[in-house]
Amino acid sequence: MIESRLISAFRKTKTIFNEISSNSRLSKSGICISKEPFLLIHSKSSTSSSSKFIPANKTSILSRLGFRAFRHHYPNYKGFYRPSFRNLSTAAAASVEKEGLKLLVTGGPRAQKLVGIWLFGSAAWVFSMVVLGGMTRLTRSGLSMTDWKFTGGLPPLSDEDWLVEFEKYKQSPEYKHVNKGMSIDDFKFIYWMEYAHRMWGRALGIMFALPFSYFLRKGYITLQLGLRLSGLFALGAGQGLIGWWMVKSGLEEPASEYAEPRVSPYRLAAHLTSAFVIYSGLFWTALSVVMPEPPAESVAWVKSAAKVKRLALPMSILVGITAVSGAFVAGNDAGRAFNTFPKMGDTWVPEDIFSMKPLLRNFFENTSTVQLDHRILATATLAAIGGLWVSTRKLDLHPAIRSLIGSIVGMAALQVTLGISTLLTYVPVSLGTAHQAGALTLLTLMLLLNHTVRRPSMSLLKTLPPVVKTLPI
Repeated sequence: MIESRLISAFRKTKTIFNEISSNSRLSKSGICISKEPFLLIHSKSSTSSSSKFIPANKTSILSRLGFRAFRHHYPNYKGFYRPSFRNLSTAAAASVEKEGLKLLVTGGPRAQKLVGIWLFGSAAWVFSMVVLGGMTRLTRSGLSMTDWKFTGGLPPLSDEDWLVEFEKYKQSPEYKHVNKGMSIDDFKFIYWMEYAHRMWGRALGIMFALPFSYFLRKGYITLQLGLRLSGLFALGAGQGLIGWWMVKSGLEEPASEYAEPRVSPYRLAAHLTSAFVIYSGLFWTALSVVMPEPPAESVAWVKSAAKVKRLALPMSILVGITAVSGAFVAGNDAGRAFNTFPKMGDTWVPEDIFSMKPLLRNFFENTSTVQLDHRILATATLAAIGGLWVSTRKLDLHPAIRSLIGSIVGMAALQVTLGISTLLTYVPVSLGTAHQAGALTLLTLMLLLNHTVRRPSMSLLKTLPPVVKTLPI
């Protein structure tokens, strides 16, 4: 009786087996990879061995027949095995690695997602550090703490502690030349700004190190990724030392009694550049973890992306150079030298742009030249990005790439608008901070574009059709 009911059930599901066979493929390891969840029935006897795949949503037939009775009458059937999708993805990833694509994270999609979230979160933290650093500089808070402690230490908690810190600040050149007569309440504001900036950086180190240790213990981090992240962690630790090296230059007496004490523009540029490098490394690595392959659905799209790549890389370098030149503008306080646009005062080019000797100092220390350089670089960047948009209009591009290029054009225009507005309004804290955040946002979009247009692996290229076939509307 049971045998006849089983035979009838298998006949009814014959079409299901045919559909599974047509929608499934065998990997090199012999695993059948289907497009939907399935159950595997494996039979092994002394004379033959066979396997059948049944979709998980079709197993109600077998449950009605009675699984216990089935096992009683057919003891040679080893039972049902439902493969884990994590195992399938891991096996597929291992197969892809053999074809030339090396994944940075092991452990399947869940591990990939967790590591990606952690890295994107770390990059966002660095972004906030850059913004907070800009606010600290614009409020002239960076020189309020006259000493440096590795652990940061506790802030002043009593009135006596605040008086001690205030007395230390009174001995600094900034108080003597700029803030003489400052009240203790005003001092508390700039002190808290600098203290928050320093402690936010130390918190980032902890936030990065703890998950890194956990993922290493779980075995998710490959050797390549581990070395890359270790290098970024070392850069982050060195960033604190660069920050103090920068602040220390502002605690020295200026060369002239009429000169305002400020940090060295070279050290400020080094501090900002290091932050941009750390952020770029984290963001690029996060993209590589969650998107090991670029979006590519045809060979034609891959060829068009290669053309964009040849333009995107030098353009990203130009964006970075423009951002670094902004650090020299801030370090020399050149943003307040000429608060007119497009002319600089009454002329297009100031007369004293080559007043310093040696000549190279004009490009990094002369306030007129530094602001003029930044204006030229910003204009060139906007023109280059506009040229990228025009030159790619007729290319057959992936929609994501085309949309990204449009976003870059919009962000570049917004960044130039923020820069001009900051200049004309004599560098307020709000606009100055937004302008610095805009520079990093533009660099972020350029990094995303470069990552999106990179060349796919050979395993993916072999599966791509020549062109994307679209259905008529």
